[in-house]
Amino acid sequence: MTPAKMDAKLKSTFSVRLAETDADLEAAQRLRYAVFVEELGGGGALVDHAARLEKDRFDPFFDHMLLTDETRGEVVGVYRVMRSDQAEAAGQFYSADEYDLSILLKSNRRLLELGRSCVHPAYRGGMAMFHLWRGLANYIADHEIEVLFGVASFHGTDVGALAQALSLLHHRHLAPEELRVRAQEAAYQNMDLVAEDALDPRAAMLSVPALIKAYLRLGGFVGEGAFIDHAFNTTDVCLILDTARMNERQARLYQSDAV
Repeated sequence: MTPAKMDAKLKSTFSVRLAETDADLEAAQRLRYAVFVEELGGGGALVDHAARLEKDRFDPFFDHMLLTDETRGEVVGVYRVMRSDQAEAAGQFYSADEYDLSILLKSNRRLLELGRSCVHPAYRGGMAMFHLWRGLANYIADHEIEVLFGVASFHGTDVGALAQALSLLHHRHLAPEELRVRAQEAAYQNMDLVAEDALDPRAAMLSVPALIKAYLRLGGFVGEGAFIDHAFNTTDVCLILDTARMNERQARLYQSDAV
């Protein structure tokens, strides 16, 4: 059964809210463990394998958005978000370890870092991600956010296998200079691996993860260079979305109250 058909059969009623208690946070971390550790083979210094919780030192500083299937009382999707004031309390944004964010930090614009987005496998391809994105749109409006950014991942660390997709992002979706963060030099991975005239754009885009494609449809860009994250078994790119440049037609899909 496909996830879409499964989602339809479940006839779920969704709600989106921010985590308020330790139990809420653990529910998010438990879903993250199932997806990022068990499904994708990731890890990390603070991962609690005994309790099956994927966590890191930044969790106490983020807001954690929870998508709950109210029919079953289960958290089935999560997103964590960090404003500039929260990053200041944490000492930095999470993605600063992978990307030089100075161009954004000096912009004096209201920033929001996004990360750890995942949905339970049974709910993929249906309405779950729509509801999670609509909750995010409300959060952006409430806090008057101007620029969103965060790392998004390709599964695996074989750059050769990702050469077409990474090159497509570099040639056609590179951020303008005033938003162009750059992978930290110590771990910089060039994304200009295939000449633009040698690309197979359709095949390349098919291999781009759905979350990255969703940001691109909204008018998002990628930073310069990729980051190879061996601990998480991923190849990361930094996505940047200027709300003033968003694709209005696509944005309305997530800002609408219609379900």
